Amino acid sequence: MAESKNELIKGFMALSTPSVSDALDRLKIRCGCQGLAPIVAGKKIVGPAFTVKFLPIAQVKTGAGDFIDEAQEGDVIVIDNAGRLYCTVWGDILTHVAVQKKLAGTVIDGVCRDVDGIRELGYPMYTRGHFMVTGKDRVVMESFNKPVAICDIQVHPGDMMMADQSGVLVIPQNRAEEVLALALEIDAAEQKIVASIREGLTLKEARVRFNYDALQRAKD
Repeated sequence: MAESKNELIKGFMALSTPSVSDALDRLKIRCGCQGLAPIVAGKKIVGPAFTVKFLPIAQVKTGAGDFIDEAQEGDVIVIDNAGRLYCTVWGDILTHVAVQKKLAGTVIDGVCRDVDGIRELGYPMYTRGHFMVTGKDRVVMESFNKPVAICDIQVHPGDMMMADQSGVLVIPQNRAEEVLALALEIDAAEQKIVASIREGLTLKEARVRFNYDALQRAKD
């Protein structure tokens, strides 16, 4: 199983989120996490989701970032903070721990802080933005490694997360092999279109030859 997971990660790392998004469209799987952008340019993420959910503060408080002690090398921390922009759920200390544990990156439906430190360490981070106000005494961790929602997309622990400069995708773990195979097919067709145009075909001719308009279309 570990070898299979590593092969999937290697396969998705060789692709772009647009190609994988088209494959997910073809399978009628909602996947795109709208509104998330990279904090560090040029950093790509592929890895299994380690999910965390935060709620507004109430009477009971929990350890702010202790969840990270349970994460494993290669995990992508996926934090559901319900898109809150008024307080952060990630900062400098968590970044140092994540780098030490060799996590693949972090995705937050919300904001982070300590951006200078994140960029200095080159840690892959995708969020709705950044804001310096702490989440302590404002939000509380409800759970980890249970299903969460990121930008209205459901994420289960172990789902494959993928992010590059075009955005963030959620790939259901039980469909990952199927998605990868389709994405490779789509990527190959697009490369053939580009090569044909360089050889003198018009865009229209190349699109027709390689059935471009139907690459992402569900077959039903």
